[in-house]
Amino acid sequence: MGEKVAADRFDLSDRQRYRRKLERSLLALELLLEEDRFERPRNLMGLEIELNLAGADGMPRMLNAEVLERIASDDFQTELAQFNLEVNVVPHALTGRVFDQLAEELDAALGYADRQARQLDSRIVMIGILPTLTEEDMVSSNLSEADRYTLLNEQIMAARGENMSLDIEGVEHLRCTSASIAPEAACTSVQLHLQVTPQRFPDVWNAAEAIAGVQIAMGANAPFAFGRELWRESRVPLFLQSTDPRPPELVAQGVRPRTWFGERWISSVTDLFEENVRYFPALIPLIGEEDPIRELEEGRVPELSELTLHNGTVYRWNRPVYEVAGGIPHLRVENRVLPAGPTVTDVLANTALYYGLVRALAEESRPVWTRMPFSAAQENFDSACRHGIEAQLWWPRSGRGGGLVAQPAAELVRDELLPLAASGLDSWGVEPADRDRYLSVIEERCRRRVNGASWQAAAFHEARAGGLDREKALSAMTRRYCELLRTGEPVHTWPVGL
Repeated sequence: MGEKVAADRFDLSDRQRYRRKLERSLLALELLLEEDRFERPRNLMGLEIELNLAGADGMPRMLNAEVLERIASDDFQTELAQFNLEVNVVPHALTGRVFDQLAEELDAALGYADRQARQLDSRIVMIGILPTLTEEDMVSSNLSEADRYTLLNEQIMAARGENMSLDIEGVEHLRCTSASIAPEAACTSVQLHLQVTPQRFPDVWNAAEAIAGVQIAMGANAPFAFGRELWRESRVPLFLQSTDPRPPELVAQGVRPRTWFGERWISSVTDLFEENVRYFPALIPLIGEEDPIRELEEGRVPELSELTLHNGTVYRWNRPVYEVAGGIPHLRVENRVLPAGPTVTDVLANTALYYGLVRALAEESRPVWTRMPFSAAQENFDSACRHGIEAQLWWPRSGRGGGLVAQPAAELVRDELLPLAASGLDSWGVEPADRDRYLSVIEERCRRRVNGASWQAAAFHEARAGGLDREKALSAMTRRYCELLRTGEPVHTWPVGL
């Protein structure tokens, strides 16, 4: 039935027409870049957080439509499943007391949303994967009631032609199948946006790729999926496998997955858009009326709707974004590496580390990507996902001699990268008090070797040692997590005992 609905949705010629429209859109993008039509630098950052709904028992609640109706704010939107929401923060200038301002706004918004959810016996939870989710929750009937989610599910499943296969081996082994992309909804993240000029885009994207492993090592918060303890950031392999339209034969041939780290450093933003068009067939070939070249010839700025739609179905961990606002185009780097939570303070500490490091590394005279192969950045990302704050990461040796050296993530961040992040935040114009408050959270995580993932694992094993079975231990740990996140205190200060 799913394949029939998907096949009926588009004609056989639609993808060919869409491909030609994508090629024309790429040409229009190149012309825009040549004509230097993009918005000037504004040092703007944006923040989105995906959220879970859980009851007092720690179990997921399929109530996002009802909760959103009570919240009645455009800042909150649906996400893929009925136990998901998303909150969007208006863009802020990266200067002054920006992180304290964000903290105040997020505390107010999330507090209000939580009060509305409580009227429906539910709570707002920021966490990479809700530990109490089960395989039985991950069914298409629990997807949000929105056409875009239905269509995306239809198209990915039709392209795959068989059930999704989830196979993640970590501390324990998860092996199961799904008849839909619903398991993707378990993965809730933070998206960080940075508006940049075309000239600066390659350096910022390369810097973001270089530190993706560092971000995960410090911020991992998803050690459990469907009742199994897996990787410290299980969200990454789960997202990859639950959105994968490739059957095993295409995987064996080396066809790239749509959830993608990448495979090289770039020299232009067009490198990424061209790769997306060259390597990935269209999932949703919706064709608009706009002729992007004619728009340019007549002095207007094209929306490039087909290119932006296609770009949104390639799930890079650092994604390029093209958007037109007020008739002026701009570019953003969207960083999708981090999990949600645990607290607002933790989220903003991760945010400060990211923006500080990206600024400092992008402005180095000898950029890190000229001293480190891309494969090392990929290996760092994989290692951090598996081991979290205990990961070993490759980084160029400082001083004379050069070369790469593997070292504990906590030591690398504490001794070398935190000072870099501080200098980057200084360059943005962030006030020292703001800088020090949030970077000190990262420093303490390094000192204590604690982040969200390590706390969850320790609390779970404490509960098991106390005599609880697996299901009850996961529920007790989740309830305690929910209690502690409402204190607002960062996770490295949380007691482990339940």
